[in-house]
Amino acid sequence: MKWKRSERLVDMTHYLLEHPHQLIPLTYFSDLYQSAKSSISEDLTIVKETFEEKGIGQLVTVPGAAGGVKYIPNMSEQEIRYVIDEMIAELSQSDRLLPGGYLFMTDLLGNAELMNRVGKVFATAFADQQIDVIMTVATKGISIAHAIARHLNVPVVVVRRDSKVTEGSTVSINYVSGSSRRIQTMVLSKRSMKSGQRVLITDDFMKVGGTMNGMKNLLEEFECDLAGIAVLVEAEHADETLVDDYYSLVKLHEVNEKDRTIALSEGNFFSKERD
Repeated sequence: MKWKRSERLVDMTHYLLEHPHQLIPLTYFSDLYQSAKSSISEDLTIVKETFEEKGIGQLVTVPGAAGGVKYIPNMSEQEIRYVIDEMIAELSQSDRLLPGGYLFMTDLLGNAELMNRVGKVFATAFADQQIDVIMTVATKGISIAHAIARHLNVPVVVVRRDSKVTEGSTVSINYVSGSSRRIQTMVLSKRSMKSGQRVLITDDFMKVGGTMNGMKNLLEEFECDLAGIAVLVEAEHADETLVDDYYSLVKLHEVNEKDRTIALSEGNFFSKERD
């Protein structure tokens, strides 16, 4: 089959979008489309320019015999602010108030299109870092973890509160919950990670950071390194937080259950970017 250039461009673009952060040899496309490498290079230049112009991401070319091309998803500041503003508008609705200063967020976490964009936001922040695994704790953070993993092209591991027979041998630790100050347990299968991996941990909501700190301690048990922390919503708290190096999209300042008002603002994402 002889591919037309227009057909090659469509198919090539689709493949790149489906395989982010994966180095693809030029010979793969050359063999697939039965075209010279020079033609493939010209096609990739068109794709690269379009991706950059439309803010889809970057196309990085790695020279040499073992080289190829790699698609790096990223978003512009304007697009990221749009996602944050949308989150703030949704979370500001008074019917989301829950006892204890929490917000109902389940519907947003189940919104696949919104979570896909949230995942791309965090993937943009960590695009130039080596991330091997995304870690979260069951259950609310799972959709965020998978969204980030989708754009970084890495696996997800889920920490649980109790051991399941389907997990096999596990590692468990006790940690102090930051908000309730209670002793709680985290459990993770021994097969989940290999020593030396760089792990990005994420969750939907952070008050003082006890859960995040617990996951950090769990990483030490696996001899893995913390690559970063990504939080959808952080709560402003009078006490000192247990973690201080993290990205957040939204900050919850105050919940007034009597007046049914919610005070929210942009998280530290952009101030963190400037650090």
